[in-house]
Amino acid sequence: MEKKKVGLIVNPIAGMGGRVGLKGTDGWDIVEKAIKLGAKPWSPERAKRVFKKLLTIKDEIELLTYQGEMGERVAVECSFEPKVIGKPASARTTAEDTKRAAREMVKQGVDLIIFVGGDGTARDIYDSIGLDAVVVGVPAGVKMYSGVFASSPEAAGELAVRYLKGEIKDMIEQEVLDIDEEKFRQGVFSVRLYGYLRIPFDKRYIVGGKSTTSINEKLNQEAIATDVIEDMEDNCYYIIGPGTTTKTILKKLNLDYSLLGVDIIYNGELVGKDLNEKQILEIIDGKKAKIIVSPIGGQGYVFGRGNHQISPAVIRKVGGKPNIIIVATQQKIISLRGRPLLVDTNDRTLDKELSGWYRVIVGYKERLMYRVEPG
Repeated sequence: MEKKKVGLIVNPIAGMGGRVGLKGTDGWDIVEKAIKLGAKPWSPERAKRVFKKLLTIKDEIELLTYQGEMGERVAVECSFEPKVIGKPASARTTAEDTKRAAREMVKQGVDLIIFVGGDGTARDIYDSIGLDAVVVGVPAGVKMYSGVFASSPEAAGELAVRYLKGEIKDMIEQEVLDIDEEKFRQGVFSVRLYGYLRIPFDKRYIVGGKSTTSINEKLNQEAIATDVIEDMEDNCYYIIGPGTTTKTILKKLNLDYSLLGVDIIYNGELVGKDLNEKQILEIIDGKKAKIIVSPIGGQGYVFGRGNHQISPAVIRKVGGKPNIIIVATQQKIISLRGRPLLVDTNDRTLDKELSGWYRVIVGYKERLMYRVEPG
């Protein structure tokens, strides 16, 4: 039987800015800043989780990739013998390297391209090959608005395996979206549709793109904020995640806030704004603390998309599940169409610990029991 050709592209710097609060890694100046703040690569580990699924069809595929950190190293570490079809132009990988790799893979007739990165990587793939190949996106970035990503690395691996075995035949064209990172860091959300990529479709593995907040949700957010404020405990640090629903809490308290960052309040006062992982850990060290988060609309992620600063270390520091408060507008819950909320902290043990039922605040004195599962 002729082997299926599978292309692998890893963006080695994807997601590095998350835990240190930089909201992305577009550009090496931002990468260098992230490294100085203690950021570590995490996309290679995400790629390894995909390979655990691909091992089941190892002898049925020919793996094509680029040299070193763009795929070769991870593939070899996972017991594959990849065909190296090129290398980055320099030690610092760039968008042009991703584009060249994707174009070369199409020339060599790959049946599927698996790419590991975020919205910026998806843009590069779209810019270079458009709809000329079938792709599967592995979520590893800070910005995750595009609809081309599987719900987790494991889901990406399972989706790829089933497609390559001919068990999935449906294809859909999903949006490639990206935001202006510079505006994003200033608290301004500006999203743009760049195009579409073709992916295998099975709703069990794909969560779709992020939905935005409608005007009708604002009253619901106000009601949720009032409820949360009334129930706040004295002498407790509240870590407030990104998003319009959570930040309505700070607005009602007449506090400054970062819409897209992580803030901390204590006894009704702001004690930290737009914090990274290290700063959060320093503030709550030895203190009683809770986390308030809201799932991404349309996707349902509670942790692991846009709030990497609230890392496994932070979650464990506050005591885990008992001290996590989930707030969600009723429209967000409806948009999930019965799918569970998801967690993807890149710590699978923690993801399992966080699983289960939560009393989600959906209005003033309104609670809804909703299940959380690993993404």
